[in-house]
Amino acid sequence: MDSSSVYLVQTDTTVGFCSKNASALASIKGRDPKKPLIITTAGTNELNKLTRVPKKWRKSVRRAKKTTFVYPQNIAIRVVHDGEYFGFLKKFGWLYSTSANRSGGKFDFDFASEAADEIVTTKDGFSEKAPSQIIKIGKKPKRLR
Repeated sequence: MDSSSVYLVQTDTTVGFCSKNASALASIKGRDPKKPLIITTAGTNELNKLTRVPKKWRKSVRRAKKTTFVYPQNIAIRVVHDGEYFGFLKKFGWLYSTSANRSGGKFDFDFASEAADEIVTTKDGFSEKAPSQIIKIGKKPKRLR
């Protein structure tokens, strides 16, 4: 598997495009390449390679499910702990992740399958579900989504 390829995959939240190639993801979605992407990691060991989690947030981050945290360094990371997406993600350690649609649009399998380099299917197929909640951590946490 090539980490710079764009994968269409059922993530832990919704159908997504995943890759280590951020510019390819921005191009596919037709979004501003300067707009940051969410990073998904396979467990907290991978998270610790990417950022330092403030001490008072460590327990919350470890226990969180389907929650993306924006860290003081202004990077957004969601830790995936289990499931099929975790198994896929573990092969890479971490990947940028974004919903599999045009920017601002709904999921369209034809668009998504043509845009992706590889399609990763699961036994349950693809389903558009709710995105992760996003919390900016700091002295006063702020819920962004």
